[in-house]
Amino acid sequence: MEFATSCSGRLFRTAWLLTGDWHLAEDLVQETLGKVYRAWTRRSRPDDPAAYARTTLVRTFITQRRRRGSSERPTDSLPEIAVPETDVALRVTLIEALARLDAKDRVVLVLRYWEDRSVEETAAELGLSAGAVRSRCFRALNRLRAVLGTDDLTPRP
Repeated sequence: MEFATSCSGRLFRTAWLLTGDWHLAEDLVQETLGKVYRAWTRRSRPDDPAAYARTTLVRTFITQRRRRGSSERPTDSLPEIAVPETDVALRVTLIEALARLDAKDRVVLVLRYWEDRSVEETAAELGLSAGAVRSRCFRALNRLRAVLGTDDLTPRP
């Protein structure tokens, strides 16, 4: 499927940021693409297939976290990053801090700030109001600051 090939990279990046685990991210993307394929064959194509796939990914992640409860814990080791980054230590620190947040806080921060989605886009993908997204972002950033022990995280408007 051409669509799966074209969007799997972005879906994987988002899944990896949400899960913090390479293999769980691969499983999440595979499950998401399976759900998208089933939906694709049952009804007409969505207006924005990439947005539909992201929404499916996020909802699948939240459902998995809810099912697994507290039985799984993030680890201290991260997979190697093939792309050289300008500030690797900062990225690793942020990813480790994201892993300590609960699933919904992590989803909101990843969509809003890492994926650079607007409040409205994030709200639509999560099925929340724009005000709920703003509130959750505010609280999630405060939790992230507490985990990092810094006040240097300044959100954009």
